[in-house]
Amino acid sequence: MSAREVNFDGLIGPSHNYGGMSEGNLASANNAGDVSNPREAAVQGLEKMRMLIRAGLTQGVLPPLPRPNFDLLAAAGFGGSDAEIVELAGKKAPKLLKAAYSASSMWAANAATVSPSGDTSDSRLHLTAANLSTMLHRSTEHPDMTAALVSIFADEDRFAVHGALPAHPDFADEGAANHVRLCAEHGAPGVELFVFGRDAGESAVGFPARQTRLASESIARAHGLRDSRTLFVRQSRTAIEAGAFHNDVVCVGTLDTLFFHEQAFDDSEAVLNAIREAAGDDFELKPVMVPQEEVPLEDAISSYLFNSQLLQWPGEDRLVLLAPLETQETESTRAFCEAMVAGNGPIGRVQYVDVRQSMRNGGGPACLRLRVVMSDDEIASVHPGVMLDETKIDALQGIVRRTYRDRLTPADLADPQFANECQIAREALLEELGLSSLV
Repeated sequence: MSAREVNFDGLIGPSHNYGGMSEGNLASANNAGDVSNPREAAVQGLEKMRMLIRAGLTQGVLPPLPRPNFDLLAAAGFGGSDAEIVELAGKKAPKLLKAAYSASSMWAANAATVSPSGDTSDSRLHLTAANLSTMLHRSTEHPDMTAALVSIFADEDRFAVHGALPAHPDFADEGAANHVRLCAEHGAPGVELFVFGRDAGESAVGFPARQTRLASESIARAHGLRDSRTLFVRQSRTAIEAGAFHNDVVCVGTLDTLFFHEQAFDDSEAVLNAIREAAGDDFELKPVMVPQEEVPLEDAISSYLFNSQLLQWPGEDRLVLLAPLETQETESTRAFCEAMVAGNGPIGRVQYVDVRQSMRNGGGPACLRLRVVMSDDEIASVHPGVMLDETKIDALQGIVRRTYRDRLTPADLADPQFANECQIAREALLEELGLSSLV
């Protein structure tokens, strides 16, 4: 089957703020309380999408979710008009109000886990919305995200959208940020690698391990994946404690290439051997391991070297790593990238991109996108309004510039007028995307 990778990026919402709510995410914690610029953040994200369209890649977008989340505030006992709810929550429960305003759905890598039709028993493309149950501000996303995915991937003959797993610690699931698919080419059968941080019922001192083995196994079963081509491997506790709250902070892979830090997994050699065995004669794995002595784990995480997009760039015979500017500005990661592309390995170029607003909140280029491998017929079946070209990007940026603030502090969230602004902005974006039914 002929297929290609489509990136569905999260459109950064008007409530993008530095709330510092994500335990274990060092960038989020370090910038808590700073002034954010939602307008700049959304424009930066859309410019990244424009870059890939100009390169000849296929690009989609996921809309921001409704914010503030009045369902969360109502569940906490706040009542009255929308303005009264926001005002009272700002006085009585400002931390909860920050959670209700969270724009973290922008990190679409956490929206769902995706298995392409070439891997599944019913030959449909499967998506399971992530429950994101570890963090309060993210745990409320999945009902609205599921509704968006159902609207976008509505053709049930080609797509199967699964609701989130139970919101229990044993089923903790963070989506595609802990999932890698490897293959000879996108349309060929793949090896699906699920990375977990703990077993069900297991607890650990320190930063939370956000993905369980049970969650990963449950998704693989629901997607109808072949046991022989499905692997469950453990992320190292060292990486989690260093701030790798998702596997995609220390590992990224595509096609036959796995790019990872030496300390990403409990047992890297065992992981590589398992992939080779699962791949059989279909493809020869090309591992690119970054040694600790060349790039300390702390540098890899602060620069988000691995939270980059690894892309099959049209017209180039080696892969391209789309990395944040912070990778270029960190001495060890810049030096490694220069040496890597000078060699004859599978990654031939590093392209740097400015997503600083997202980076300061703990998400790099890879966080901002959900990868979906699709055939041409499947792409044609997707809701057309979310498939981008430059004209559509211009229109979305026009709405952003007209409706988003260029300065936002956590204290501004208690302003009822800001809630109105968020609603107006989202409704305009949904209308442009042909998704007004999601209002």
